Amino acid sequence: MLETRHDQAAGLRRLGTLGPVKVIAVTGGKGGVGKTNVCANLGTALCQMGRQVMVLDADLGLANMDVLLGLRANLTLEHVLAGQCSLGDAIITAGSGLKLVPASSGNAAMANLDAMGHAALVQAFSDLMQPLDVLLIDTAAGLSDSVITFSQAAQRVVVVVCDEPASLTDAYGLIKVLSRRHPGSRFEIITNMTRSLTEGRDLFDKLARVAMRFLDVSLHHLGNVPQDEYLRRAVQHQIPVVEAYPSSAAGRAFKKLAVAADNWKTRDGATGNLEFFVERLVGAPSRQEDTLQ
Repeated sequence: MLETRHDQAAGLRRLGTLGPVKVIAVTGGKGGVGKTNVCANLGTALCQMGRQVMVLDADLGLANMDVLLGLRANLTLEHVLAGQCSLGDAIITAGSGLKLVPASSGNAAMANLDAMGHAALVQAFSDLMQPLDVLLIDTAAGLSDSVITFSQAAQRVVVVVCDEPASLTDAYGLIKVLSRRHPGSRFEIITNMTRSLTEGRDLFDKLARVAMRFLDVSLHHLGNVPQDEYLRRAVQHQIPVVEAYPSSAAGRAFKKLAVAADNWKTRDGATGNLEFFVERLVGAPSRQEDTLQ
């Protein structure tokens, strides 16, 4: 245990030499709300703006970001945590310049990392010595420990919702759990697959009314992504819509979201580098503590 803590401390010191990084978790609670598509297009749009962006596929059991981007992953986060390769070896890069740390699919053991797994993750990031402006975390669906842990460790949490009762219920549940640990937290809400701007705003208002009535939180409507046939075509071609059809309604919406995210300031200290993300990742309590409160 002492050796593990020493390794973590050394890794955090190395991370402190990196520049400011915005760490953004993209989550949604319910599966099928389109969070992976949002994450892929947001990251690609930021790359088109000249930013150095990396996506961490944190759906550790059913990863599919590489498929969505049309990439082939020979090495994954599973190999990194097993010590078979470095984080840099596993990173693959899309044509837009978007970097991806792929995770494995169909591996139940990866879905719930233990203490040693988290220590290995710290070590993996401590070896990452390359310029980075934004780290996007594509979380798994649901309210598992990994979803809560990655969301809590991020500087910003983006919650994707669609016009389904289960989507709103799960989004509220996620916000509730996170707000218990950090009262007064702010959440960025993206309304996805809507038929109009009015529908998107109404959907946000519905969630905000309940959350701000019963929880100590602040919700902000980051933007709206409309239903778009061009988005469906882009998914079929395994190309982000901002690349395949940049002038489409969805393409324009994602570019607008990227501009908003680019204007965010880094949080968690003066530097806002990856050290703070990893410190919070290691120090995050398990969800079991919530049940005891």
